[in-house]
Amino acid sequence: MEVIEPAGALGAGADYTLVGLFFAADWVVKSVMIGLGAASVWCWAIIFDRSFTFGRARREMNKFERTFWSGQSLEELYSKMQDRANSGLGAVFTAAMKEWKRSHEQGASSYIGVQQRLEKVLDVAIGRETERLERRLGFLATVASAAPFVGLFGTVWGIMGSFQSIAVSKSTSLAVVAPGIAEALFATALGLAAAIPAQIAYNKFSGDVNKLAGRLEAFADEFSSILTRQLESRKTP
Repeated sequence: MEVIEPAGALGAGADYTLVGLFFAADWVVKSVMIGLGAASVWCWAIIFDRSFTFGRARREMNKFERTFWSGQSLEELYSKMQDRANSGLGAVFTAAMKEWKRSHEQGASSYIGVQQRLEKVLDVAIGRETERLERRLGFLATVASAAPFVGLFGTVWGIMGSFQSIAVSKSTSLAVVAPGIAEALFATALGLAAAIPAQIAYNKFSGDVNKLAGRLEAFADEFSSILTRQLESRKTP
């Protein structure tokens, strides 16, 4: 029966640094470490990307709200924005104005029908913007929940190798089992190192998404009220 070498290569004078533990580890434990390391790097890339994205989204919303409530006419604002790639409140505004102008140009006679179409367009625009903000957050949630268990698998595998080393050497000396246990625990440490930032970032970004989505919905309600009041005034003889 083949014996799992816990990295058994560690002995007197061996390298006990983190790099040394990695290179001395069993191939299964190495695979776990590489996977967790790659997941951690990708998590940090997502964290930086989402931090930049949410910061830019807040700035764009603040800028649009100042412009929108400055007293500028809706038609003038729409003419400036309709040909641009808009996001956030700008995307919600242009989507609603496009439907409003289409209904007005076609001479829609049903107030309720126009209102329902506007609400549907606003819901779709909000959903699209929220989905854009939530992009890649699922990976953070997956790493936060799975990485500790993947690291634990590497630990269990490494400890199994340590016990097999005891059986082969017929010695319970700490020098025999310590290297394998050290490598095994290193896998758990990597799992936690990947999971903890991912969990913190996911919770933070989920809260940011909820806040930004709340601003989108609040603006949509106010803008829908403005448009329906204009429609009522045009229908009133």
